Amino acid sequence: MEEQTMEEQTMEVQTVEEQTIEEQTTGCLVCGAPLEYLQSQIEMECTYCHKTFMSNARCMNGHFICDSCHEQMGLRVIEDICRHTDSKDPVAIMKKIILSPYIYMHGPEHHVLVGSALLAAYKNAGGELDLDAALEEMRNRGAQVPGGICGLWGTCGAAVSTGIFVSLITGASPLSGKEWGLCNEMTSRSLGAIAKTGGPRCCKRDSYTAILEAVDFVGEKFGIWMERPKKTVCGLYGRNEQCLKEKCPYNPLG
Repeated sequence: MEEQTMEEQTMEVQTVEEQTIEEQTTGCLVCGAPLEYLQSQIEMECTYCHKTFMSNARCMNGHFICDSCHEQMGLRVIEDICRHTDSKDPVAIMKKIILSPYIYMHGPEHHVLVGSALLAAYKNAGGELDLDAALEEMRNRGAQVPGGICGLWGTCGAAVSTGIFVSLITGASPLSGKEWGLCNEMTSRSLGAIAKTGGPRCCKRDSYTAILEAVDFVGEKFGIWMERPKKTVCGLYGRNEQCLKEKCPYNPLG
């Protein structure tokens, strides 16, 4: 069987991603309506679990889904794929994860996805790591990062996820020296790269950017070189109503 070229492999993955478009939701998980973001938090009741939370986000019809309900199934998918992959390429791992219908176009599950894909690729590339324990802690920490903070707090959860990743591989704590600096430097590098592209937000675009920054950072600082694609192409751009189109570095039409 003739071996595929890199371009053919990229197009194949893109086609598979495009086939998942109708299964992935960009708006309200209940009715599909667009989301609105309030300037100030108000108390809302989750439509799924009926618990009350303070939040800035709801759909135009008033539905609110808490972060826990939004990401619950997606987090299981992330952990399962990362535990069993042998890939050294975190972008390839991410692309496999986002084929799941439980990974929505946007959402807080990406705050766990980014760091988890990096942990798996780092381990497979020769990094010393208890992967099972690290993935569990990645989930615990990443799930605490709320959705929507990119615009509300000025810090993207995908970037924070790369900082958590470096914290885990170095064993950093608030009392650490060099390790403390490294995990904060990682977050700042991811944030800087994400900010250069500008908004509106796209969890896929920001996740790709954060992962690629982390691959370079880990190679430079730790000498562990994870793999990365020659070109990262998004196959889900058609589902994002706020896609930057030709201004997005991953849009094949750009």
